[in-house]
Amino acid sequence: MTTLILVRHAKSDWGSPGLDDHDRPLNDRGRRDAPEMARRLVDTGTAVDRILASTALRARTTAAAFGTALGLEPDLRDQLYGAGARVLLEAAGTSGVRSVLIVAHDPGMTVLAERLSNGGIGGMPTCGVATFSWHTDDWDVATATDPDAWSFDSPRG
Repeated sequence: MTTLILVRHAKSDWGSPGLDDHDRPLNDRGRRDAPEMARRLVDTGTAVDRILASTALRARTTAAAFGTALGLEPDLRDQLYGAGARVLLEAAGTSGVRSVLIVAHDPGMTVLAERLSNGGIGGMPTCGVATFSWHTDDWDVATATDPDAWSFDSPRG
């Protein structure tokens, strides 16, 4: 079984003029949603072997909440900051593990989630969690075919 979990970073704070986009922190809602969504993922029993995350502060903080819940240290990757769908999928495929969780940004997250769900996921809200699985242990097969199953959860859902 190969599993890809996409997590869009939690809600960030836009309130600091002049703050670089890369350095935006989570707001109160984001700090509340990230650990809750991590707990909900753990409750599904979905195995996660590795967490890959964008280096942006809001993604790192979201990934840390998931890492705490899953007992994993996030692997921060510069190329995931603002990454498109292709780069996100390539990161999963080259992760070296069967089950990977990626914390990154829109529009790449929504584009990939929509593609893998054949339009079933209309968008990835902040801290949305989309899980895709394939009945294969080969990422080359997984990245070239539709998933066998998928699910979606969000803080408001």
